[in-house]
Amino acid sequence: MKKVLVFLVAVLAFFISNAQVKDSVKIIASAKLNYGIDLTNVNVKIDLLDFEKSLKVKDSINISKYVTIDKVLLDSLLSSFYTISIDATYKDSINNIRFTSKYRRIINANTLDTSFVPVPKIKNYFTVKKTNGIDPLVIKTPVVANNIVRIKRAKDPVWWKNKNSIGLDINEVAFVNWSAGGSNSVAGLLKIHFERSFEKIYTLWENKISARYGLNEQEDKGLIKTDDEIRLSSSFGYRKDSVSNWYYSVKFNFNTQFTDGYKYPDKKTPISRFFAPAYVFLGLGTQYNLKEQNFSIYLSPLTLKSTYVLDENLSNDSAFGVEKGKRSRHEFGTLVQSSWVTEVFKNVAMTNQLSLYTDYLNNFGNIDMDWILKIQFKINDFMEANFRTHLIYDDDIKYKEDTNGDGELETFGPRVQFKQQLGIGILYSF
Repeated sequence: MKKVLVFLVAVLAFFISNAQVKDSVKIIASAKLNYGIDLTNVNVKIDLLDFEKSLKVKDSINISKYVTIDKVLLDSLLSSFYTISIDATYKDSINNIRFTSKYRRIINANTLDTSFVPVPKIKNYFTVKKTNGIDPLVIKTPVVANNIVRIKRAKDPVWWKNKNSIGLDINEVAFVNWSAGGSNSVAGLLKIHFERSFEKIYTLWENKISARYGLNEQEDKGLIKTDDEIRLSSSFGYRKDSVSNWYYSVKFNFNTQFTDGYKYPDKKTPISRFFAPAYVFLGLGTQYNLKEQNFSIYLSPLTLKSTYVLDENLSNDSAFGVEKGKRSRHEFGTLVQSSWVTEVFKNVAMTNQLSLYTDYLNNFGNIDMDWILKIQFKINDFMEANFRTHLIYDDDIKYKEDTNGDGELETFGPRVQFKQQLGIGILYSF
């Protein structure tokens, strides 16, 4: 028996010495049972060193323990069904071979048929989100906030401009055992002024409305009206180029009052009422405008002047130039109007408004005048003192006076009308 084994070993040694060295793994005796591998026609080789050691210990050895299978052959047998991962080390055991099935068995619950489907490849559906951290920073020299003044190279155009003001002047006089005599009185004057102007390259549209109403209370005369007027004006101009100061203009003016006016001390017979009179000017002409100097002058050779007296008693009395029994009078002539606002001294402003009109058809050359001169003394943002004069000459307005003291008014020719006011009060502009 020993001779047979020695011969077999010699034969195997011959084949091993001439064989090409390949990656291989050991297959234990149970490999055929576990994986169904047929080793009948497998090229084998024996580890001689280990085999000689076994001979010294035992008289007989299990040859299959030292039989190895070539890696290429193992792949050809199982690669169709398994993904095989083999360590190429010569001394590794079969336990380090990893078999991963490529198919999954499915049994139909109804027919009990068995089928194999490919196992889907593993994909990672969850990933670790990478984050970056910043170590705390210590600012040794803190940054000081500075106000930066931005220089605007171009201003947005503003076509509409507004100017509004509301003022109240109050004057009061009181006497107690005053040997020189006098009567207690208090006076108030409410002033409202609004302006809306639109200026865009070739067009200029100016709108103004102002109202004044003043009362005076005296202990011996009662309540007396000291001021009452409503003024509205609107002018539209167009110029041929952007550098010219001359505009082709259309102008509209309207003047009237709020309440009845009396020739005091008579408080029963009104000499003027709302819309009695009312003056309307509508003309076509040209306007010269100096925006920087706040100066403008309007020249209209074609102007319609209308005088309205809607009170029947005043109309029957031929008041304000209308014919007896008529409610209006119309004239056609030339109108010249100018406006100038300037600062005479610091916090002292002057406003000069002048209107001149003459009629072509009736007494051409007789000039109707309406002149307002106002000086404002600014005290602070909310208080001012003001001085105002108003001069009127109208050839159609006749002067009436009770010369005999019997209450009958006698009519005279036209005269210059003049009013002067001085006051101090509150003015709010916005």
